[in-house]
Amino acid sequence: MSSRLMAGLLAGIGAAGLVSGTLMESGLPAPAQQWAFIVLGLPLSALGWLLASRRPELRYGWLLLACGLVLGLFTFGVGLSARGGPGPLVIVLSNLSAVYYGLTWIFVPLLFPDGRLPSRRWRPVAWISAAAIAAHTLGLVTMGFRPHQPLTGQPSPVALAGAFTSAAGQLVTWIMAAVVFCGLVVRWRRSGRIERRQYAWMVGGVAATMAGAVMMSFFLVGGTRFWAAGLLGILTVVGSLPVAIAVAVVRYRLLDVRIGIKGSRLHLMFDMRPTVDEMLSDLGTALEDTPEPVEQVGRLAAAVRTGLEVGWAAVTLADGTRVVSGKEEGPAALELPVRGGLGRIECGPRGSGPLTREDLRILRALAVPAGLAIQSAGLVSRLVNAQEAERRRIERNIHDGVQQQLVALIAGLELARATGAGPDMLAHLREQARQTLTDLRELAAGIHPSSLSQGGLVEAVEERCSRLPVHTTVTSPPPLRARRYSDEIEGAMYFTVSEAVANALKHAGAATIEVRLSQPDGRLRATVADDGKGFDPAATARRGLATLADRLDALGGGLTVESAPGKGTRVNAWVPVDE
Repeated sequence: MSSRLMAGLLAGIGAAGLVSGTLMESGLPAPAQQWAFIVLGLPLSALGWLLASRRPELRYGWLLLACGLVLGLFTFGVGLSARGGPGPLVIVLSNLSAVYYGLTWIFVPLLFPDGRLPSRRWRPVAWISAAAIAAHTLGLVTMGFRPHQPLTGQPSPVALAGAFTSAAGQLVTWIMAAVVFCGLVVRWRRSGRIERRQYAWMVGGVAATMAGAVMMSFFLVGGTRFWAAGLLGILTVVGSLPVAIAVAVVRYRLLDVRIGIKGSRLHLMFDMRPTVDEMLSDLGTALEDTPEPVEQVGRLAAAVRTGLEVGWAAVTLADGTRVVSGKEEGPAALELPVRGGLGRIECGPRGSGPLTREDLRILRALAVPAGLAIQSAGLVSRLVNAQEAERRRIERNIHDGVQQQLVALIAGLELARATGAGPDMLAHLREQARQTLTDLRELAAGIHPSSLSQGGLVEAVEERCSRLPVHTTVTSPPPLRARRYSDEIEGAMYFTVSEAVANALKHAGAATIEVRLSQPDGRLRATVADDGKGFDPAATARRGLATLADRLDALGGGLTVESAPGKGTRVNAWVPVDE
């Protein structure tokens, strides 16, 4: 059964019992006070149906439906009692009044506004209240109490025990109601400006309900002399809370319910914010249209702010970079770390009500693309830093190496011209020029080797490994030698292999190095293994490999390092390629 159908059924039973029971009690034509009772009692079921059918995830609507159902059932029992209905059914139904008063005096204010306890500290109050309400109800049933049919004869021991249980349950119910009311007042006093207005209506509604209960007690004790007070008390008890809840929900958009005007008609509108799927779809489109990662983080912050309807939202990266959408005022009302320690999302308070668990669910859903956007921003930042470091390295190598050699060569040529240099000096200058050319070629190979551009990845790796001073083997399947890939893929894989073999020489003290190139399952793989001294990857920085890992990650690939002291090192790199 769907939640909407269930809500409609419960509301219909409650409303039917309220109307039929009230009219059975007085008969037709019914006096004005009976119609007033119906008018004031029906909004409870109607409001519960609206909330439960449109926002079934919120428990408060189902609580109001339960109150309306119990009100209808016990009113129907009172009507049956007035008409001399069957005793057991009358006793059970009419004494559900204790359940109704317990729910409205305790649980309706306690679980306001979203159907959840304010904190774990209120759990004992909830359990004690439930036990007290049950004791009060069972006591009345055991006594055999029936409205319009006073008890006669000597009460039995069972009836006396029921009377005692009922009185004890009623006393505890009153005490718990007072405790809950005091807690509600405290929540009202401590809440913010917007929340205070919402809680103020609930405080007023509960106060009016208690005042109505006092007026009812005058009628019960003083008899018909206080019939006017008793009638006003009943109407106040039944009608004050639904009115207070309706105003708090609609006027202050407490549960994302608002009044809209379409033409000349008023409409109730529920949860006008976009759904999670709509937000994720719009955010995905926005991120695709925004190439700059930092701007993507800004779009993410704007999506959080718009989706949750908060004053501001901020996304903070792990390196301290912070992007804020809106004007940041006051502390964050909700904060959620992004998985993997990549950063966190914060959002300020909402101007029209408190943030709920539904808002937290939406924020958790947005944390997935948030993690991707933050990871992309961090990756691009690292790549930019790596490119800048590489540019400075090349600049330094040119300045300290080739540039100084060229300066020395020019000075030698000037000296040779001025002194009329002989064959020995010219031979020396020729050798110096050849060395400078060799150094320039090696420098160019470090930037982008010509063998990679002309012969492909396998040939470039073989050429690189052929100059190593230790025994090195390069193996690859024959079809891979003729296969060409994009410049980005070939460059990333070549420099990964180059860095891995350089590390094996400089740090591992390897005697043999084995390089394997392959392409299984749509992935181009490169494995570099050595028999060096090994190390603990968790305790050692990856140095140049970290930059290459980011480069591979940007291409959709990855890099892993397997090593242990005394067991050599294996570097595995891969990127996705077309078959």
